[in-house]
Amino acid sequence: MVVGAGPTGLLLAGDLASAGVPVTLVEKRPHHISNLSRAFVLHARSLEQLDARPSPTTPDGRASRAPLSRSIADDLEAVGRPLGRMRLFGRLGIDLTALPSRFGHVLVLPQYEVEEVLERRAVKAGVDFRHETAVTGLTQDADGVTVEVHGPDGRPGTLRAAYVVGADGMRSRVREAIGLPFPGRSVIRSVVLADVRLAEPPETLLTVNAAGDAFAFLAPFGDGYHRVICWHRGRNVPDHTPVDLDEVREITRLALGRDFGMHDARWLSRFHSDERQAPAYRVGRVFLAGDAAHVHSPAGGQGMNTGLQDAANLGWKLVQVVTGHASEALLDTYQAERHPVGRAVLRSSGGIVRLAMAKRPWTLALRAALVGLLGVCGPARRKAAGQITGIGLRYAAPRGAHRLVGARVPDVALAGGGRLHEALRGGRFVLVAPWAYEVGQERAPRLTAARWAKERRTVLLVRPDGYVAWAADSADPAAIEGVLATHVG
Repeated sequence: MVVGAGPTGLLLAGDLASAGVPVTLVEKRPHHISNLSRAFVLHARSLEQLDARPSPTTPDGRASRAPLSRSIADDLEAVGRPLGRMRLFGRLGIDLTALPSRFGHVLVLPQYEVEEVLERRAVKAGVDFRHETAVTGLTQDADGVTVEVHGPDGRPGTLRAAYVVGADGMRSRVREAIGLPFPGRSVIRSVVLADVRLAEPPETLLTVNAAGDAFAFLAPFGDGYHRVICWHRGRNVPDHTPVDLDEVREITRLALGRDFGMHDARWLSRFHSDERQAPAYRVGRVFLAGDAAHVHSPAGGQGMNTGLQDAANLGWKLVQVVTGHASEALLDTYQAERHPVGRAVLRSSGGIVRLAMAKRPWTLALRAALVGLLGVCGPARRKAAGQITGIGLRYAAPRGAHRLVGARVPDVALAGGGRLHEALRGGRFVLVAPWAYEVGQERAPRLTAARWAKERRTVLLVRPDGYVAWAADSADPAAIEGVLATHVG
């Protein structure tokens, strides 16, 4: 069971159902994809993960008969707008065009576009959706989890699952039910959100800046409206305080120099931004993912992306365990791999906010030094780009493992004209070797074999989420058989 039908929950549920695992997705909201989302960008690593999953439809909207011909990333690239440089504050920007990825950009599109595509895939895969169903509690035992719910009719009931994943946001009911705290603090209060039309749209696709005590961010919805996120250091009022368009105009003028002729606001709201992380992402048979596990400032646009990559990491592991091809110990690696990533995102996004709003002399000096360093130091620029986009992420490897274990594998070319991401679209492990390897019938549902397009001796076993499970500079088929028994089952 997955609780929460945001991007994280939809991707995870779709991955499980696509692998043949029965999955129920519980969502307390009615069946409606809201256009009031806060996320607006997909980073390169998220696009790579989505490129490794087939599209639920062909371009004309019919069910695809050739699932490897088009990916979810292709669908989203068709509706989003690529941006090759991401501006953080002042003169500091990150050039993304040189990323070692097929996606040398950030894709600008509202979160609801991502949710629509992921929901279509989940429906096609057979996910059992339960809308207007709220989780009120849960208990677990050695065999599974009993979840207490209130359904659409308001009556209490129970649902039973082998495992439960809480992807139900910052106020996660699942997290509360398993007794996990959510330590942290509010870093920015009274952030104002507005959806407005602009008489004079900005020249840049994403517009962001901080000046003095004011910060503002503008992004297009694609339907004639723009999302405005703005904040003023001197206005620390409760979230329920009403917002009017004059306040939005004023803060935007202070931060960006003009208000672009804002008019016809269709939505105005106020919220606060927290930095919090659960101390554990797993308690027995219950897991946390996305905002239920970690929340942070929107700086760098890493929130939705981190949740999607949580789902990509956890999904294949649950499949392996539920289908009996791996032990329960594999599920412990979700905490070991993703908790440090969540902690790093909290630090990087928080650092961006603090530097953007720098006011004291020493923080202004630090910001100037950072801008200067990134301007002249190529390795520092590449590291910053890798951190924000997820391309630079790698997982810790066991002691004595090959140097490539835990590393992300680029979308390498394979013999026959294919690409790694295409080979991963079946949700399988991929063995890449310099010679042909024949996959036995018993492993065919979980393993694909491919050859390098160019001369290489290295043998890689790539996990379904695109990271190296095992590698060797050379290996014979007998040795590989033992490796496959360990990792693929």
